Amino acid sequence: MKKVLIFFLFLNISCSPFYKYSTTNKEFENEIANLEALDVDQIAGQNELLFIGSSSIRMWDNIKEDMAPFKSVKRGYGGAHYYDLIHFTKRLVVNHSPKAILIFVANDITGSNNETNTIGDLSPKKVRSLFKFCYTSIREVHKNIPIFLIETTPTPKRWNVWGQISKANDMLKRVCEQEENLYFISTRNKFIGENNLPIKSLFLDDELHLNKEGYELWSRIIKSNLFKVFI
Repeated sequence: MKKVLIFFLFLNISCSPFYKYSTTNKEFENEIANLEALDVDQIAGQNELLFIGSSSIRMWDNIKEDMAPFKSVKRGYGGAHYYDLIHFTKRLVVNHSPKAILIFVANDITGSNNETNTIGDLSPKKVRSLFKFCYTSIREVHKNIPIFLIETTPTPKRWNVWGQISKANDMLKRVCEQEENLYFISTRNKFIGENNLPIKSLFLDDELHLNKEGYELWSRIIKSNLFKVFI
């Protein structure tokens, strides 16, 4: 019996994302520590939104103006993937008691191992699995706070893998539909033009990150979804 228990304990540990991605936190540890230090002077309270995720959150310099009348606090780090966010989710949300938590992570499927994705592209199923792990981690801290997942935006730079990205988006949407107080924010229809390609004028020269016009559009979409829940 003891051997059986040990076997199942080992099986449970070996199947945990923490075990499979045991070293993916190292690259971002300093950035997370810096974000935690910001909590000393600024935390998201009951009237503020808390944004976590990757560089599109970190680089959103006009978030306060774009998201008005909602007040916003951002805790994004460049290059975030779900396979490293699993290590940091609780640390990013534990000091806050926000009105809602919004998540945007966009680097697990890039089409290029030379970008930020050093492990290689994940399958849509694996993206779904890791998101669910992050979601569960948040729920261990915040039982009932509304959580909004912003879908990965179609971008010119990663258009060659949009099929896989959109499949992952669809899977994540279904997860959100099955959970209470978990909402999916779809953005794709506003970022794809009449030619069925991403609208380049919404992006910086890197064709990956949003420019001012892109952020303004993004914020309007996000706020329209928030209004449905809070007003």
